[in-house]
Amino acid sequence: MKFGIFYEHQLPRPWTERSEYQLLQDSLSQIELADRLGYDYAWEVEHHFLEEYSHSSAPEVFLGAASQRTKNIRLGHGIVQLTTNQPHRVAERIATLDLLSGGRVEFGMGEGAGPAELHPFGTRVRDKRERWEEAVKAIIPMFTKTSWEFHGQYHDFPARNVVPKPFQKPHPPLWVACSNIQTIGQAGAWGMGALGFTFISPEAALAWVNRYYNNLLHRANRLTEYPANPNIAMVSGFMCAATDEEAIAKAAGWTFFIFALSYYGRKGVDAPGQGNLWAEYQDWRHSDKAKEAVANALVGSPETIRLKLRQFQEAHVDQVILLNQAGKTSHRDICESLELFALEVMPEFKAREADHATWKADVLAGRIVLADLDTQPHELYSHQNEDIVRLTPEQLKARMAEKEAATAKRG
Repeated sequence: MKFGIFYEHQLPRPWTERSEYQLLQDSLSQIELADRLGYDYAWEVEHHFLEEYSHSSAPEVFLGAASQRTKNIRLGHGIVQLTTNQPHRVAERIATLDLLSGGRVEFGMGEGAGPAELHPFGTRVRDKRERWEEAVKAIIPMFTKTSWEFHGQYHDFPARNVVPKPFQKPHPPLWVACSNIQTIGQAGAWGMGALGFTFISPEAALAWVNRYYNNLLHRANRLTEYPANPNIAMVSGFMCAATDEEAIAKAAGWTFFIFALSYYGRKGVDAPGQGNLWAEYQDWRHSDKAKEAVANALVGSPETIRLKLRQFQEAHVDQVILLNQAGKTSHRDICESLELFALEVMPEFKAREADHATWKADVLAGRIVLADLDTQPHELYSHQNEDIVRLTPEQLKARMAEKEAATAKRG
C-alpha cells in the first residue's frame, strides 16, 4: 500500500493579512517533510470561490513550488477541473509541471462542484459530465501529437502543436475524481485511476475494488487513446497521536471538512465575503454525525490506525491519501502526526507492497479472476459531494429525500 497526503488549503475565519501566506508556506513545509519521511504522493485540489473550505484555486502554481522543494514524492492534481479550464492551458500546465518535477506528476481530472463554482465560468451543472468527457478527448492527444485539432460541442479549435510536451511518456498517469461512489466503476471502464473517499466498510471496499478491475478488464470504455492506470486511492480524514484520546481531540479539522463540504453542497455561496463557516460549524462539531465522521476516519493511535488500514489492505486498495490539513489543525500537529505515522505505521504496509504488486499483476494478466460482487448494498453510501454531481436543484431535493428514507428504513 502507498500513502499520500491531501491538500484543500482550508482556512477557517477569522483571517489576518498573512493568513493565506502562512497557510501556503506551512503546506510547502509539510510536503517537504513528507518527502523526507517517504510518503509517496502529495495531492492538491482545485476549487473556486469556496471560502474557508478551500483556498486552492491555482494548484499548478503551488505544485510548481513543491516540485522545487522535494525530490521523490509524486505531485498529484487531485483534481484539475476540466469544466472551468481551457483544454490547451490544462495540457500546457501539466506538461510544464512534469518537466519541472522530473516526471513526478499525476494528472487527476474532475468536473468541479456545483453552481457556486461552475456558474461564474459559464458552465451549467447539468452539462458538466458531458463537458468533462469531451475535454478528456480534447486534451490527451495534445501530449503526444505535434498537430492536433478538435471539433466538439463545447470545444472547437484548429490544428496546433501544444508545447511543451511532458517529461513522462506518453504523459502522466490519468486519474478521475470519484466523489460519487458509482464513478469508481466507471473509472475502471475508462482505464483511469480512481480517486475516491473512504469506503464505509471493508465489504464495500472489496466490492468496489472488484467492480473496478472487472470493468477495466472486461467492460472497457476508453474515452480516447491512453495507457491504463489501474489504481484505486481513497482519501480519509487523518490524525495520528500517541493515544486515541489525543488523536480525537486533535481531529476537529476533519469534522470541519465534512461540515463545510456539505454546507456548500446544500447552500452554495450565499453571501460572498460575508459568511463565517467556522461559526456555523460550532454547533454541528459536537453532533452524532461529527462523532461518526471521526470514528470512520483514520484517527487514533498507531495501533488503532494499523487495524483499520489492514482491512483496506486486504481489499487491495492501492493507496490511502491522508487528509490532515483541515479546519484549524495546527502546523505542529500536522507535522507530528505525519512523523509518528511514518515511524510507527507505514513500515508494515510498505513491507507488503511487493505482495500487492504481484496480486495486481496476476489480476491484470487473468491469472486471478475476481468475483463480480454486488455493489448495490453499498451504493447508498457516498461522500457528501455526491449531492452536487450532475443534479438539478429538483433532482438534488429528490435524492436527499431518498437518502433520508433509506436511512430511516435501516433504522
